[in-house]
Amino acid sequence: MIKEKQQVSVLFLIFSTLFTICLIGSNLFAVKPFSVGPASFTGAIFVFPISYIINDVVSEVWGFRRAKALIWTAFLMNFLFVLLAFLVDLAPGAPWWGEESSSGFHAIFGLAPRVALASFLAFLVGSFVNATVMSKMKVRNQGRHFTLRAVVSSLLGELCDSVIFFPIALAGAVIPWSQMPRFVLWQVGLKTAYEIIILPITIRVVRWVKSREGVDVYDTDIKYRII
Repeated sequence: MIKEKQQVSVLFLIFSTLFTICLIGSNLFAVKPFSVGPASFTGAIFVFPISYIINDVVSEVWGFRRAKALIWTAFLMNFLFVLLAFLVDLAPGAPWWGEESSSGFHAIFGLAPRVALASFLAFLVGSFVNATVMSKMKVRNQGRHFTLRAVVSSLLGELCDSVIFFPIALAGAVIPWSQMPRFVLWQVGLKTAYEIIILPITIRVVRWVKSREGVDVYDTDIKYRII
């Protein structure tokens, strides 16, 4: 019996690469908190919302199955990156490397176990919530109201991600517990605002990809399982 091969388009590969880069970059940039007026953020604020935009595009065009493949691929690549960074960080530095250089490398790449765990859990939950809400709303609304489902899915995904990641990874050590609720709300609010601002571009990208690929999947016959 010959099985039909499932082909993956070049555009899907490009989105997968960007998605993975955003995930790995957000983990690295999250080690630097900064403040703008009364609001506090981490460096991940600049890159992480892009991953939710890509998630929206993939879910809208190719459906939940492809979004699931995207999420797990990025997760495994991130896990590999964290593992390799951990091994390199363990290796003794050259005599001329210096304590300051070694400490700086460790601060960036020596991801603590609690941070790694928080990152993995938050990413999986947030990404799958985003993809599931996007998919179900598309079917319910018969493909209409892309703007609404893009905003709602991203808001819920970002909320789940932030509620999991920041308390587990940074509470107490980097961010005081007393500041955590406000910190999480600022993160979710700004990331969602970021995506709303860039939404006109997202809409054009979705339309262009659908036209280019000749694909517009409706998930009417699937079960929403993460594995």
